[in-house]
Amino acid sequence: MVHYVALIHQDADGSYSVSFPDIPGVVTAGETIEEAEEEAAELLAYAMEDSDGAIALNPPRSIDELNNDPAFVAASKDAILALIEFDAEADAAE
Repeated sequence: MVHYVALIHQDADGSYSVSFPDIPGVVTAGETIEEAEEEAAELLAYAMEDSDGAIALNPPRSIDELNNDPAFVAASKDAILALIEFDAEADAAE
């Protein structure tokens, strides 16, 4: 299993947006935190299956590595951190 760190921010309208520090430009949202996490997992699976290479997939960094990145530290202010799981082996078998 591969885990990507996701940043979940509550938006002004009360919904939750999700971004991945290691996958720039990949964002989604949900009305609840749970829905946002589900949407993030689906989006991550889609990004992994993207065959034309339009989405840059960087290897996931550890929390320690991310905490040494000033951009992550700034982006994670007031965010909920979540680990979004992706079964890379199952995807590769398909």
